[in-house]
Amino acid sequence: MSDAVFVRRTLIVLALTALLFLLWTLRDVLLLVFGAVVFATLFQALAGQYKRIGIKRDGLALALSVLTILAVFGGGVWLFGAQVMSQAEGLSQAVPKAWASLQQRLAGFGIPAPAKLGSGGMFGSLTGNLPGFVMSLGGGLADGLLVVVGGIFIAASPRFYGRGALKLFPAERRELVGDAMADSGRALQLWLKAQLVAMVVIGVLTGVGLWLLGVPGPLALGVLAGLLEFIPFAGPILSALPAILIALAIDPQLALWTVLLYVGIQHIEGYALQPIIQSWAVEIPGAVLLFALLAFGALFGPMGVIFAAPLTVVVFVMVKRLYVQEALDTPTEIPGAQTADG
Repeated sequence: MSDAVFVRRTLIVLALTALLFLLWTLRDVLLLVFGAVVFATLFQALAGQYKRIGIKRDGLALALSVLTILAVFGGGVWLFGAQVMSQAEGLSQAVPKAWASLQQRLAGFGIPAPAKLGSGGMFGSLTGNLPGFVMSLGGGLADGLLVVVGGIFIAASPRFYGRGALKLFPAERRELVGDAMADSGRALQLWLKAQLVAMVVIGVLTGVGLWLLGVPGPLALGVLAGLLEFIPFAGPILSALPAILIALAIDPQLALWTVLLYVGIQHIEGYALQPIIQSWAVEIPGAVLLFALLAFGALFGPMGVIFAAPLTVVVFVMVKRLYVQEALDTPTEIPGAQTADG
């Protein structure tokens, strides 16, 4: 091997190493970019619905979709914001008291309880400032605003940004990568539609159920359950803990009914809601989603956990399209492909 070839290969290795280091350093920024893509997909999906009812201009359909989402969010804040914040503030004070009451109950049976959960750890971060947690679930108000605005820009010119991304790949591979990006975008859009339906249903069922049981703060807890439904596996558990803890401080029997309520809602979701949704959406194997949640959480922290499910959808489709179908030449079903064919 000549010196020139050796130097060239060494420079390539060094450049790739530097690129990987740069990507790792900017991983939080890249996750925000992906969040903007998720919002852009949501805006485009709603704009597509407006086009189906007769609005043909892309710009007008997109503007209406953005205004609709902002109107729904703003209307919800106007109608229920004060009540949710009031209940959330009450819950942020009630949960530590409920935990102290639980400690006393356990101490009465001679069972020690970890004191740190009452003031720190998961309960401290989740319930110590519950209003702030609910309002800044996307990683902070500034980051959330950046993601939404970035999503609007991407949704306004998806082909422009798509062509820019494709230019990073060799010319002979751009068509293949473009098809894979289209497949993953279609799958992400279907997943988002299904997830939004699930979030609304779970939030309503939880709020109404807690109100019927007499648990304090049912509206705030229902909103929390709906928001955390976006996070697979961990979300439903995290949303149930404050309600169960508060109910336990009031009456152990009420806590039992609260546990049964959350378990029942999860069974309704698993056996009634999800089969209906997955009939027209994207289904990701449970084990894949679970380990992806752990992996993205380890790589990106809390923001990785929040975006673990949509990231998994995109990666799942990309692996099937680029590796299983193209590299291994093995036929496999691409999630969402039947929608494009139909």
